[in-house]
Amino acid sequence: MSDFMYLFRGGMNQSSPEEMQKNMQKWMGWMKELSAKGHFKAGEPLEAGGRTLKGKNKVVTDGPFTESKDLVGGYLVVTAGSLDQATELAKGCPIFEYDGTVEVRPLMLMQQP
Repeated sequence: MSDFMYLFRGGMNQSSPEEMQKNMQKWMGWMKELSAKGHFKAGEPLEAGGRTLKGKNKVVTDGPFTESKDLVGGYLVVTAGSLDQATELAKGCPIFEYDGTVEVRPLMLMQQP
């Protein structure tokens, strides 16, 4: 088994508090299902604000300020037997109902110091 990260972009078009609550319940159900099957490891939504550091001089800017469809809104870390399995598990994500995207990335194992 290997670990994979899901990066979520877009999919934030809920128009009412009721719709937002309904969507959140779908997310919680999906994560509960992943957990029950032994795949869920961690994950959280991200706040809208933050900072970006860039370059040799470590220039700090507020942001990220990109189009909302390109902004990473949250992440999950899951365990799966392969990239194909991790991709298949991601297909259950509620973000697709709002035309969002899930980027599935294998995590590289690093030697501990």
